[in-house]
Formats: sequence, C-alpha cells, structure tokens
Amino acid sequence: MRRDIFQAIADPTRRAIIALIAMQAMTPNAIAEHFDTSRQSISKHLRILSECEIINSNQEGREIYYHLDIDKMKEIDKWLEQFRKIWEDRYNELDKVLENLKKNKNEPNI
Repeated sequence: MRRDIFQAIADPTRRAIIALIAMQAMTPNAIAEHFDTSRQSISKHLRILSECEIINSNQEGREIYYHLDIDKMKEIDKWLEQFRKIWEDRYNELDKVLENLKKNKNEPNI
C-alpha cells in the first residue's frame, strides 16, 4: 500500500523523528534513544517515512543513517502556501475590524 505524505506527518512521533534528523543523519538506535518506545516501533515509523520518501537512508559500513529529504518537505510547504495567503488575508481583515472597534470605543459618545 502506497502511503500519502500527509499520513506520514500526521503522527506526532514521525514529526518528532523528522525534527531529529533534520539537523543531522542518525541511525535507528540513535533515533530510538529519544523516545520511550521500542526499537521495533521506531523502525515502523522509519519505514513509513521512507515509503513516503520523506527520509532516505545511506549505509555506511554496518550502520544505516537516515536523513531528511528536503525536496519532499518543500512539496509540503508548496501545498501549504496556497492556504498561507488565505490565512494572512483573514488575519489582516481581523486586524482591521479590531482596529475599528478600538477606535470606536475610544471616541466620545455624543
């Protein structure tokens, strides 16, 4: 079953793993040390992130290092960008309404 990138980032543990390996490549054991869960559970999360191509792995000797695929994260950002403009416009409108309310509150009643 092919997983969707948004299914992958929906899980808080997977988001935490992404945050960890965003700074530097890490082995599964090094990643697992940051969680109160089994190594097997972390491996499952890593497999899902790999299936969604959010992370890649490189074998160096006997160790496998996982690192973040920045281009895949850019896809998420690009998708979110369409909503960012809507949110900014709505916040700007809210600022105007609040400014008018404050202005009307400070004006003396005649």
